[in-house]
Amino acid sequence: MKDLYKELKEMIDKSRRIVFFGGAGVSTESGVPDFRSENGLYNAMKTYNHSPEEMLSYSFFRSHTDTFFDYYKNSLIYADVKPNNAHLALAELEKQGRLSAVITQNIDGLHQMAGSNRVLELHGSVMRNYCMDCGELYDLSYIMDEKNCRDEKGQTTKIPRCERCGGIVRPDVVLYEEALDHNVISDAVDAISGADTLIVGGTSLVVYPAAGLVNYFRGDNLVLINKSKTQYDGKADLVINDPIGTVLGACVLAEHAG
Repeated sequence: MKDLYKELKEMIDKSRRIVFFGGAGVSTESGVPDFRSENGLYNAMKTYNHSPEEMLSYSFFRSHTDTFFDYYKNSLIYADVKPNNAHLALAELEKQGRLSAVITQNIDGLHQMAGSNRVLELHGSVMRNYCMDCGELYDLSYIMDEKNCRDEKGQTTKIPRCERCGGIVRPDVVLYEEALDHNVISDAVDAISGADTLIVGGTSLVVYPAAGLVNYFRGDNLVLINKSKTQYDGKADLVINDPIGTVLGACVLAEHAG
């Protein structure tokens, strides 16, 4: 095992209140493309002539709802992906009583699929959907089913409609121009403030306000695991520039399997 991995394992073994804060890099290892990547930007502009940020804004959702759902379903929904070693290791640490919370910028539900229970989703989840008129709740399969998608005249579209009132069913995700949920942010601040070890993985820490959460950490060990450098590297107690699944798999799952 690499020396840096051994150091991380020692930190984990001594910790009782670990909090994990993760970004897109956690999910890309499961095969979920990062829509903000250069390839994601190219495909969006080539297919829709709009940037991902524009199409995932609230104003675009309201003014071009059919195009929004076409892009959303084709670019953000990957129903067949499975949790990777990062998700599984975090679920194991929670099971051991060492991990108190997962804070994620991802919307794919993979942490819950792996078995994590306390997951604070800063940007919501594709797994939850609701009618904008009556509040009826729907799962992902409902909005992906074409028979539930039509316009106000009943013509087939990409827009899912509520079976109760006919209103638009939107994903419970935070779009650009929308504020993050105050309660989720408050819970994330509390979790980070009370942690003895904060592991930040799969994020370059450039998207605010989420990236600013790191500043609330007052514990013993700040660990950054990311394939590229971040602006917080100089403040960290340990920096590992390897894939997050590889690192946590080696430090948590390998020993558990043995």
